[in-house]
Amino acid sequence: MEAGGDDVPARPAVRARRMTKRTRTRVTRYGVYAVTLLFVAWLFTIVDWPKLKEAFFDVEILTSLFPRIITVGARNTLIFTAFGFAGGLVLGLGLALMRLSPIRPYRWFAATYIEIFRGIPALVTLILFGFALPIALGVRVPGIYGAGSLALAVVSGAYLAETIRSGIEAVPKGQTEAARSLGMSPFRTTVSIVIPQAFRIILPPLTNEFVLLLKDTSLIFILGTTDETLELTKFGRDAVGKTFNATPLLAVALIYLVITIPMTRAVSLLERRAKRAR
Repeated sequence: MEAGGDDVPARPAVRARRMTKRTRTRVTRYGVYAVTLLFVAWLFTIVDWPKLKEAFFDVEILTSLFPRIITVGARNTLIFTAFGFAGGLVLGLGLALMRLSPIRPYRWFAATYIEIFRGIPALVTLILFGFALPIALGVRVPGIYGAGSLALAVVSGAYLAETIRSGIEAVPKGQTEAARSLGMSPFRTTVSIVIPQAFRIILPPLTNEFVLLLKDTSLIFILGTTDETLELTKFGRDAVGKTFNATPLLAVALIYLVITIPMTRAVSLLERRAKRAR
């Protein structure tokens, strides 16, 4: 009875401490909000808005960028991204299968390739394929999009290989065993059963890789571009050089957001659906 009597007043005290901790957390959160709002209000008071508008929101310069910023810059960015991602996907699938191969030299080659091209900056790879290899071998990649797309495919292939490998390993082993029990060959099991399920699992990270590759197209300027191959960032830089105004870069940033935000939102939706399915 004494032990029970001692416990009764202890419980309200524990609840009081918990409420106090919750209150402190709430006060801290609101304090952070208040400080942030004050900081934003302070920025609004010190910014020279007419000068900022002249430097970043020149309507005349903005309207002069259209429609070429879409028909040339955005189009070429998407073309480079599509070619690089398609090549990287094929290369990554091959490397992923080699990483999982029982043949040791295949595993060594794939692991070496992945470590090298994940460790080298994408800019260095672009220079390598755009200048070093043509000079050393006397061979140029054909097509106006060839060198840039190939370099992007080589880089993305190394990253996609690990993503695809993780997806293949995530497919339940029972799927493979069931297919083999039905008399399917290992190759047909992999192509018809394992790979389709793996791609369904890794669809969100694949979309993230596509978005990252799209932003990496801004490095293609190092290879030199013509009016036909200007991508968004180079288009914006050239326009800044002509106008001595930052409005073109703001326009380029907004177009990147228009392209990437729907993709990232789609990734979030796919991830939520995958969690509900699990």
